[in-house]
Amino acid sequence: MSYRCEICGKEPSYGKSVSFSHKRNNRRWLPNIQKIRVKHGSNTRKARVCTSCIRAGKVVKA
Repeated sequence: MSYRCEICGKEPSYGKSVSFSHKRNNRRWLPNIQKIRVKHGSNTRKARVCTSCIRAGKVVKA
């Protein structure tokens, strides 16, 4: 599954998780992507949109 918002283009960010003993491991933070039905002109379609775009009203749910 593609972890990319179709509205704002938000993608996973990468970094290190640091334990108490200061060991470092690679990790990534995934955006909260939801597959919702959106209005696209006169018809509807499914789109992968992050929850911050849904809350901000950048997309019209169908």
